[in-house]
Amino acid sequence: MLFDVYGTLFISDSGDIGVAKAKAHKHHHIQELLEKYHVKTTPEKLLEELYGRIEKTHEQLRNTGIDFPEVEIDKIWMDILKIKDRQVIQRFAIEFELVFNPVYPMPHLGDMLSALKQQRMLMGIISNAQFFTPRLFEWFLGSALEHLGVHPNLVILSYQLKHAKPSAMLFDLAVQKLSRMGVSASSVLYIGNDMLKDIYPARNAGFNTALFAGDKRSLRLRQDDPRCANISADLVVTDLLQLLDHFDKEMWK
Repeated sequence: MLFDVYGTLFISDSGDIGVAKAKAHKHHHIQELLEKYHVKTTPEKLLEELYGRIEKTHEQLRNTGIDFPEVEIDKIWMDILKIKDRQVIQRFAIEFELVFNPVYPMPHLGDMLSALKQQRMLMGIISNAQFFTPRLFEWFLGSALEHLGVHPNLVILSYQLKHAKPSAMLFDLAVQKLSRMGVSASSVLYIGNDMLKDIYPARNAGFNTALFAGDKRSLRLRQDDPRCANISADLVVTDLLQLLDHFDKEMWK
């Protein structure tokens, strides 16, 4: 099984990774953060520069042929804040993200991963993500991904590749890695909350698909997008434990 992270394994305020457009009531939290790190600017100016730098980087990456570009947010912050200490920058980036996109584990996440690990299910992740994403599992579940049963060679994160979902690049890479492990795409189930970013590219890669519809804030049906007009997931689940009910070693062969 391969999983999306935000909106699937973790409840996400914006339904995905990345900076959501600022809500006014969050500006005072940004001000507190700026004061903590001795940054002399206003929340409004900081956000304007952040959005501008992200869009500029996206445009530069598009010009190199990347269809759905991804930034490395710590490098963006380093450029904006003019702070060279990467550890300080990463702490700032984490605190900023928690202000704008607070996350919490989906119900039964730990139980599901534990059960799949006991059944020796090969597990991986394909997700839009930043450097702090793997740490979520340590913070909330008390264990690193590998100790939770996720194969380290099957953790495919957008920021490392500069490609974001729904780019086929992430899913094609997973197919290649699985093939070298003797696993065919047709024996894989990919679980995500977004019909365009998850189900569409996973189907094109030859995976079986499960749409996670357990959180209405993160569910993305994309009914107006022509790429999703005539596709459906093989499975729809509203609780992560339902994946165990459908688990059958012969089901995806």
